[in-house]
Amino acid sequence: MDSAKLRLLDQVRQALRRKHYSRRTEEAYISWIKRYILFHNKRHPIEMGVPDVESYLTHLAVDAQVAASTQNQALHALLFLYAEVLYQPLDAVIQATRVKRPACLPTVLSREEVRRLLDELSGLHRLMAQLLYGSGLRLLECLRLRVKDLDFTYRQITVRDGKGQKDRRTMLPTSLITPLQQHLQQVQVMHQDDLRQGYGTVFYPMPWPASSPTPNGNGAGSMSFLPRSAPPIPAAG
Repeated sequence: MDSAKLRLLDQVRQALRRKHYSRRTEEAYISWIKRYILFHNKRHPIEMGVPDVESYLTHLAVDAQVAASTQNQALHALLFLYAEVLYQPLDAVIQATRVKRPACLPTVLSREEVRRLLDELSGLHRLMAQLLYGSGLRLLECLRLRVKDLDFTYRQITVRDGKGQKDRRTMLPTSLITPLQQHLQQVQVMHQDDLRQGYGTVFYPMPWPASSPTPNGNGAGSMSFLPRSAPPIPAAG
């Protein structure tokens, strides 16, 4: 049973990557499918169907008391499993007990509160928090920024492969231009040091065309906020 389960999860990973889902979504879907199988005493999903999905989702709502968004993510993971991996789409309407979304108003910080919060930060964390606030970036979008995505001339940032796998542009606050340029000088020093050690290749989420040169040599494709403690990625042979 274990080997069959592993083969199934490998198929799920292949299907998710074939459709270019994010790694975070892949991890979440794999986790929900594992829990679904364990909840039904390790029965193979192909032996189950709509009633089993409904009982699991009801368990999440009643016993586990998960949030509405969490239950919805589990549902989408199972729908993906049956439609894209097992090729047995769940056509019937899922009649599980659904979690009610609380009607809560969002808490929004004032400018003064944001300023006080940023004043408590320093160094790289402060710069990243300023980008999140000033440019409207999501956390992972900020962490994945590359040097080439920062345009100081037009004062804009290009977000690659954002939510929904869409690119977009957002503003680059004028007050962050000098701090970012100083930070990129440090990134360039790190990149040159990696090159001297035989490293320097950067990660690309999609296969790079063999006929196109990669921007590894000049550091344009390097991560803007790559932690120095992380091991450098070996250069391609």
